[in-house]
Amino acid sequence: MVTTRVADPPAHDDATQPATRAAIWRALAGVVDPEIPTVSIVELGIVRDVARSNGAWVVTVTPTYSGCPAARIIEADIRAAIASAIGEDVRVVTALAPAWTTDWIAPEGRQKLRDAGIAPPHAAMHDGSTQPRSVTFRRPREAVRCPNCGSLRTTELARFGSTACKAQYRCTDCLEPFDFFKPH
Repeated sequence: MVTTRVADPPAHDDATQPATRAAIWRALAGVVDPEIPTVSIVELGIVRDVARSNGAWVVTVTPTYSGCPAARIIEADIRAAIASAIGEDVRVVTALAPAWTTDWIAPEGRQKLRDAGIAPPHAAMHDGSTQPRSVTFRRPREAVRCPNCGSLRTTELARFGSTACKAQYRCTDCLEPFDFFKPH
């Protein structure tokens, strides 16, 4: 009798390499936002997914703004970090929907923003729904807490700070200027 060896079926890509996936997440946790180098892209909620697809690792990211000038730098840093961690190239996919929201910033990211002298954004500006919602052009602004002394007596100096995602504020108690990471 002649037996024919049938090749093993290909492994499913979705969950076959948990150790490698964990190594990728650790590497991504070390990639900082070039405009806010005290916070990682994982802590900012920019990294949406790490998956294995068609024999390659795919990292899906959502930039903080669709026209974010740091997006290409972040992509290059992701590639370098993963190549260093696992010795493989990775495909980086940008997903613009749903749009990134400051609600995705992890608690440790918010704390790191405060520690760096940047007031973190207020919590939940929306319900997370992807359904259309009405636009309001003037809404009451919540008080912004000074990251230096904790006072709520602060004043907006400029709607745009050192980057488009931040506004420039000043505390009327300690008189220190600071950035406020705008909620959206």
